[in-house]
Amino acid sequence: MDTKPFSFNLVTTNKRGEIISTTLGYARSFIQDLGNGVNLEMVQIPGGKYLMGSRDERCDWEFPEHEVILPNFFMSKYPVTQEQYKAITGANPSMFKGDQLPVENVSWNNAVSFCEELAIKTGKSYTLPSETQWEYACRAGTGTAFYFGDSINSDLVNYNGNYSYGLVHKQNFRQKTVPVGSLMPNAYGLYDMHGNVYEWCLDDWHSNYNGAPDNQNPWFSRTSRWKVVRGGSWNTSPQDCRSTSRSLHMADSAYGDIGFRLVLNVS
Repeated sequence: MDTKPFSFNLVTTNKRGEIISTTLGYARSFIQDLGNGVNLEMVQIPGGKYLMGSRDERCDWEFPEHEVILPNFFMSKYPVTQEQYKAITGANPSMFKGDQLPVENVSWNNAVSFCEELAIKTGKSYTLPSETQWEYACRAGTGTAFYFGDSINSDLVNYNGNYSYGLVHKQNFRQKTVPVGSLMPNAYGLYDMHGNVYEWCLDDWHSNYNGAPDNQNPWFSRTSRWKVVRGGSWNTSPQDCRSTSRSLHMADSAYGDIGFRLVLNVS
């Protein structure tokens, strides 16, 4: 891929959700032309290994913590926007309307169909991320609850500010999505991995990580109709936005706080 560098501001927070440092981050990406002046930016994610899951057994379904090793891959810089979704499908099912807002109200089946149509259009094998890829990309080398640090505030993440988290008490509740890239990215240059919209993963839901893959592959079962969503949303608590937090919805369900982003695996 013909990648080009880009830079971005990175922040670190303390347990009160306050910004304690700001640095400059760098990453590489390529632009995929979707036609009619609509583009998709894909960020290069370096391969590596990490500990997936929660070490403090916060929830049974985040346990056991286990090592995962992944090769390089590309992930979309933002959740898929309404403009991008419409460019490929001709439709916009979203509850909140705006070209640069994340598409939502899309089922897992809708998201997979989008990937298939995009692959046909571009000749590239775009797909939803596996759950191991999603958490690795979200963490971006961190081991804290959020990629910013130990806590967040509603200036950094679009979540339901009526809920508190640790030392961070009630915050702003926007009650809607915000344009992608409005808030702060992680160290890989990815935006909105915490909050705004939940994001579909390829994997079937499993109630814990016993027997989970230790690589980039999605984890399927023969009978499950339940799929994994990650990242929390504008309507969820900050607890649900943590890097390790995971939830589930049926593959044919669609809600105004669930969207998706894309992955391109490197052979």
